[in-house]
Amino acid sequence: MTAILDPSTAAPPRHRRLRITSLLSVTVLTVAAVLIVAPLVWALSTSLRTPATSFDQPPHWIPTHPVWSNYQAVFQKVPLGTFFLNSTLVTGLIVVGQLITSTMSGYAFAMVRFRGNKALFAVILATMMVPIQTTIIPVFLIIKYLGLTDTSMALVLPAVGGAFGTFLMRQYFLQMPRELGEAARVDGASHFQVFARIYAPMARAPMATLAVLTFAAYWNEFFRPLIFLQSTDKFTLPLGLVSLQGTLGTGSISIVLAGVVIALIPSVLIFIAAQRYFVEGIVAGSFR
Repeated sequence: MTAILDPSTAAPPRHRRLRITSLLSVTVLTVAAVLIVAPLVWALSTSLRTPATSFDQPPHWIPTHPVWSNYQAVFQKVPLGTFFLNSTLVTGLIVVGQLITSTMSGYAFAMVRFRGNKALFAVILATMMVPIQTTIIPVFLIIKYLGLTDTSMALVLPAVGGAFGTFLMRQYFLQMPRELGEAARVDGASHFQVFARIYAPMARAPMATLAVLTFAAYWNEFFRPLIFLQSTDKFTLPLGLVSLQGTLGTGSISIVLAGVVIALIPSVLIFIAAQRYFVEGIVAGSFR
């Protein structure tokens, strides 16, 4: 007698494999999310405790009596407003500079035919493999020669162009139809007019992606400000927050982490505001 199988109890092997793969993917992503978020939650939690309860065992992730005075103490111990304004100025100028240079260079490498296009692009990409420690001394000597040491421009000028931004924008422009630009060129438009009026408005998603990534990278930058800046009133936020480490001698790690949480707020807000364009730009740039 032939057994009759219930379709609801006998899933095809392919469906079972997909189900197992999905379960493994969700498990791996959940573990990764916990590992990434846990330090941030711990920092926020500890910033709301007293120094005496900062290292309780077992740790308490939710403070029972939040101490908001730790945030007030950050402003009392360091000129946080000055550091915040310096970081905003430096990071804002770098983001604007990278958007302009990377978008134009990405368009040129993707849409403009000229001799040595691929070779020059390969050289630019190769610079991504060079660590900043290798070039920091020559850059410092150039900055000193220009008389820009201990100024905001010492941080801005070397960072207004980037290989990653050029690569990202080129990948996106390669997916756009060339026919639009060719039709405009036939009508007498220059390359710059084609770029500014046709392709640049279509590249808002990758430009938002580049802006978010650039902001996150340079807002949290510590190494270059440490080398180029000497005056306290010129310090950026990450460099200025180092002075809070002096409170560790008295056990006030809560104040240090309160400063860290304050420094994280702009990056989080910008990512939330540009999240849709950020995801769209990352996905779009991965197909070419």
